[in-house]
Amino acid sequence: MTQPIIPIQTATVKTTCPYCGVGCGVNAMPKSATEVGIAGDESHPSNFGRLCVKGSALGETVGLEGRLLAPKLRDRETGSISEVSWDDAIGTVASGFSRIIAEHGPDAVAFYVSGQLLTEDYYVANKLMKGYIGSANIDTNSRLCMSSSVAGHKRAFGEDLVPMNYEDLELADLVVLVGSNTAWCHPILFQRIVKMKETRPDAKIVVIDPRYTATCEMADLHLPLKPGSDVRLFNGLLAYLAEHGASDAAFVDTYTQGFDAALAAAGHADLAQTAKDCKLDPHDLTEFYRLFARTERMVTVYSQGVNQSSAGTDKVNSIINCHLLTGRIGKPGMGPFSFTGQPNAMGGREVGGLANTLAAHLELAEPVHREIVQTFWNAPTIATRAGLKAVELFDAIEAGRVKAVWIMGTNPVVSLPDGDRAKRALQRCELVVTSDIIEKTDTNAFAHVMLPALGWSEKDGTVTNSERRISRQRAFIPAPGKARADWRIICDVAKRLGFDGFDYAGQHEIFDEHARLSGYRNDAATGVYRAFDIGGLVGLDRARYDALQPTQWPLRAANNTSLSRLFEDRRFSHVDGRARFVATPPRDPVNATDEDYPLILNTGRVRDQWHTMTRTGRSPKLAGHISESFIDMHPQDALACGVRDGELARVKSRWGSMIARVQHSGGMSRGSVFVPIHWNDQVASDARIGAVVNPVVDPMSGEPEFKHTPVSVEKFHVTWHGFSLSRDMPALDMATHWTRVHGTRYMRYELAGRNCFDAAHDDHHDWARALFRIDDPHADWIEYEDKSAGVYRAAHVVDDRIESCVFISERPDLPARAWLASLFEKDRLEDDDRVSLLLGQPIGKGEDTGPTVCSCFGVGRNTICNAIRDKNLKTAAEVTACVKAGGNCGSCVPELKKLIVETEMARLSTV
Repeated sequence: MTQPIIPIQTATVKTTCPYCGVGCGVNAMPKSATEVGIAGDESHPSNFGRLCVKGSALGETVGLEGRLLAPKLRDRETGSISEVSWDDAIGTVASGFSRIIAEHGPDAVAFYVSGQLLTEDYYVANKLMKGYIGSANIDTNSRLCMSSSVAGHKRAFGEDLVPMNYEDLELADLVVLVGSNTAWCHPILFQRIVKMKETRPDAKIVVIDPRYTATCEMADLHLPLKPGSDVRLFNGLLAYLAEHGASDAAFVDTYTQGFDAALAAAGHADLAQTAKDCKLDPHDLTEFYRLFARTERMVTVYSQGVNQSSAGTDKVNSIINCHLLTGRIGKPGMGPFSFTGQPNAMGGREVGGLANTLAAHLELAEPVHREIVQTFWNAPTIATRAGLKAVELFDAIEAGRVKAVWIMGTNPVVSLPDGDRAKRALQRCELVVTSDIIEKTDTNAFAHVMLPALGWSEKDGTVTNSERRISRQRAFIPAPGKARADWRIICDVAKRLGFDGFDYAGQHEIFDEHARLSGYRNDAATGVYRAFDIGGLVGLDRARYDALQPTQWPLRAANNTSLSRLFEDRRFSHVDGRARFVATPPRDPVNATDEDYPLILNTGRVRDQWHTMTRTGRSPKLAGHISESFIDMHPQDALACGVRDGELARVKSRWGSMIARVQHSGGMSRGSVFVPIHWNDQVASDARIGAVVNPVVDPMSGEPEFKHTPVSVEKFHVTWHGFSLSRDMPALDMATHWTRVHGTRYMRYELAGRNCFDAAHDDHHDWARALFRIDDPHADWIEYEDKSAGVYRAAHVVDDRIESCVFISERPDLPARAWLASLFEKDRLEDDDRVSLLLGQPIGKGEDTGPTVCSCFGVGRNTICNAIRDKNLKTAAEVTACVKAGGNCGSCVPELKKLIVETEMARLSTV
């Protein structure tokens, strides 16, 4: 369909970044219909003007390429897709849900939602499912990253409460980072920690992670513990603290209960045994325990490395236990701090987005809580038992117990463990509805109804970050095509289902209802006291809602003052007001290694990509740092598996397999491999790691085990490697394996194949022309071939402008891509450019800058290394002053430090 013309507005709009849970403020400055300036909001207390590279590149992601711009239906017989009106689409969804509910009951339908939704969207989805349809079958992709924290908080504090604020990171004398590559996944918070360290060099940073990550470059101590041994580590710490007089007895006696049981589960302090169990150096373990014992102001940060485990909830509580024993909670610069992975995971938790919770931090299992919510909503019913959590939800879809599912703003075929089961489930489902901004996703391939939602630049509402700060996300581009806000789509379906209670004049009215529910019957006298209370924000009209400034909860109507730090009054949300120690007996991961699957797979994020790449994958700036998926492994493990650095290999588990390129980063211990989560079937031929991941879940939280999957690695045999750059999509069936990389005026494809080119024939020539669908025998075709070396290079030129090029070799080491990409910026090739294409390297004024290290300023590895060598640079600050790298978000600073060391070592080796 014709893409609409987006009106241009020039006013700066203050909004919030849509990536991680830091919740950075963003100034968006539209310049034209396709260009948006992005800068950090200096007035926002989460980032004070700083943005990471993903946030800085947001302007490259607001275009309409690939957007779903109208409702569409899939014909069940032919599979063809047709555009329909909103009225027809809403009618199809409502009639399908109504029929299935009438025939099979409310538990036969489900919603699967996302931390990408705004709080107002989340609120009405939860209201519709739990209070009107009458089922709790609504879960969120936050189940996959933060639900173990939720369960741990509730066990310890009586409510899902993160007590900290970001300032505590700067006030602490010891910051312990557990299972968190903060430098890459929460760069702005990491820079605050780095700044603290620079200001106070005596402060300590400890990183606990099986991998040596970029975060470890700044650490005073790195503990590369055995995967899955976190509980043993922190149980050992609890026993050590108790036996070495580091406890706060008055706090424990007055404000907690359950310590004796927790200590009994932890056992006696046996450092030698704990070090052995965790595969740690006993000296390093002792140093960590001593640091923790003697440092009053200390913060323990934890993230997905803790949560994403079959023992994730126990890991969370084992950490909290140590803070309770020392009384280090509710005071400046101390406490356990859960870093949230998605922009509105916290907001979704506030409104009951999880299948086992109700809105306003009320509990589905409590009859009084259900009565409060049902009364407030004036709902016809209320769910009476917990719904299906994410993994079991898709199991139920596959089994036919859930017959209709509405998936909002998430891509479960890529993100769920045992991803092929998610595929099978959706294939068998009677009705699959999706709300999304992108038309072609791995999940939309199975949708019967596709509903066009608003994207980040078009959405308007609120989000809550990791320190409980509510911020406004404001639209600065009008809705494109027929796209609608998620809350409006949900309300339209609710009304078509015949339900009252969904007539809102705008999102400000939804927020007001949410705020009123938070304070409704929220009193200790009623026995349903909740710390979550934003009653002070009740009554905002549209203008005041639009002007809402970043605000932390709780913000009670009684005093209208928000609290930046919880538990300062030593009051917890359990009925007796006391916190709970939780006994955490250690247990091994459910699925262990064996002869067939001898290695442990760990998955996670990379610096410049986000989730399944539907947004970041559109940015050329973000494509340069890591352009392909990879398998990071120890060189000795690679040798045992028969694979080499730079070669393609297959990772296999009991559940599936994927293919990626082997690398040796130096950060992996023996027996472990790491693969990033982002690549999917839209951007690579076979790089979806979710298909491999172990589907076992934590029995308390339902969070999957993304950090411990038994796998094997084997060579993926190909006869050639290559890459192409082209303005149009090549014929990808000409390659066995491919990965797409977004460029500014081209698409790059990393290629590999098993074609047996015959040196006696011109097979490369015919193959390459077929790759680009070139039939004209008179086409301007530049090519070079060395048959003995198995090297071939070719380019297609039209009117002196390069249209496409391909480089092939029998070896995986190929020419640099950066200088080739620059040729696509030119309207006319020069003679030197044509010679460079034949040589496979730049000549004349061209320069190979190398792979991108600093994405903010586009600075390549070769540029940085040359500057370090030629100017004898010794510090990251000197590199920044020389070539700008590291001068914006700082997330590449650890890599700069590593390059300084590597360059110096290379220099010494030649002396």
